[in-house]
Amino acid sequence: MIRSLYTAATGMLAQQTQIDVTSNNIANVNTIGYKKQRAEFADLFYQVAEYAGVQSGETLGSPTGIEVGLGSRPTAITKQFTQGNFKETGNNLDMAITGNGFFQVELPDGTTAYTRNGAFKVDGNGTIVNSDGYKLLPEIAIPENSVTVAVGTDGQISVLQAGETEPNQVGQIELVNFINPAGLHSLGDNNYSATIASGDALIGTAGLEGLGQIKQGFVEMSNVQLVEELTDLITGQRAYEANSKAITTSDEMLQTVNGLKR
Repeated sequence: MIRSLYTAATGMLAQQTQIDVTSNNIANVNTIGYKKQRAEFADLFYQVAEYAGVQSGETLGSPTGIEVGLGSRPTAITKQFTQGNFKETGNNLDMAITGNGFFQVELPDGTTAYTRNGAFKVDGNGTIVNSDGYKLLPEIAIPENSVTVAVGTDGQISVLQAGETEPNQVGQIELVNFINPAGLHSLGDNNYSATIASGDALIGTAGLEGLGQIKQGFVEMSNVQLVEELTDLITGQRAYEANSKAITTSDEMLQTVNGLKR
C-alpha cells in the first residue's frame, strides 16, 4: 500500500506538469509567432515479482509474468512548429513566414536569436527592429524620405523615395532553418537560441532550399487551438483528481490496517 502512495504522487506531479504546459499555451493564444508545447510522459521502472516465461513446472511456464509499475515521469516538453493563422495588419513592415524558417534578430549582448514574430518597426535611425528594439539581421535601414516600402516574397526590400519614380533596393532579409527546430531553446519574448540538439542555423533566401516565403502586411498568430487546450486541461484535472483519490484510498487502507486488533 505504501507503494501506491508514491506511485500516485508521481502521477500527480506528471499531471501538474501537463496543466502547467497547457496553461502556458492558453496564456499565449494571442501571442504573435508563439508555438504551442506538448508535454510527454513515460512510465517508471517496474518491480518484477515473476518474469514472463519462467518455468512453473516441467512443461508449464508463466505466459505474462508479474510486474508492478511505479508511476510516471515527464520526459519532454516538445514545441510544435505547425503553421499558425495569418492576420492581416496593413503595416508594411509586418511580415509572416509561410512555411519553414525564422527571422534573425540581434540581442543586446550581440548574440543572434531566432523568431517567428514578424511584427517589425523602424527606430529613430530608420533601422528595422522588433518591438523590443532588437535589430533585424542582416541590418536594414529605411531611408528617411521613403514614401512606400515593399517586401518581396523572397525577402527583398525596396523603397520608393520622394521625388523618384523607380524603387530602390535597400536590403535583403535572410531566413534561417534548423534540422531540429524542436531542439531550440526558448528565451522568452518570442525568441529562440540554437542548441546542440537543434543543430546549426542554416541561412538561406526565402522561398529557396525548403524555406518559406515572406508575406508582407501579415503576422503569424499563435498555433494554439483553444478547444484542444481546454480539453487537455480537463483531462489533466481529472487525472490529477484520480491520482489524489488513489492516495486517499491508500491512506484509508493503511488506517484500517493500523486499527486491526488481535
